[in-house]
Amino acid sequence: MKTYDYLLEHGIKPSMQRIAIMDYLISRKDHPSIDAIHMALNKKLPTLSKTTVYNTLKLFVENRAALMLTIEEKNTCFDGDTSLHSHFLCKKCGKILDMPFYGDKIENLTYVNGFLIDEIHHYYKGICPSCEGKKI
Repeated sequence: MKTYDYLLEHGIKPSMQRIAIMDYLISRKDHPSIDAIHMALNKKLPTLSKTTVYNTLKLFVENRAALMLTIEEKNTCFDGDTSLHSHFLCKKCGKILDMPFYGDKIENLTYVNGFLIDEIHHYYKGICPSCEGKKI
């Protein structure tokens, strides 16, 4: 699916900046921060402000087009993959990696014991195989 259509599907009016930010998020597996996204796109879009990046990411998260990760207290990161999955933070190198979700498969907007569930955050923390010297 094209980024333009993806944004429309999530109720977001596509613009050049929004498309560039979503394309960048979707193409990355390293869960970039606002600063990293701004620095990477500023070369291609020199008029792109950090405020625009922040507001665009906020819009994406509010419309479920992207995920905001707060696994690391000092740094908020973003993920263009909104499928149900977990994240792993390596305490040694600081990388955030995708992992399969091993919990109960709860779909969005499902009631569990009377609670309406519309978000799941499932984080692991430890040492990644690269830092342990093991091959993945």
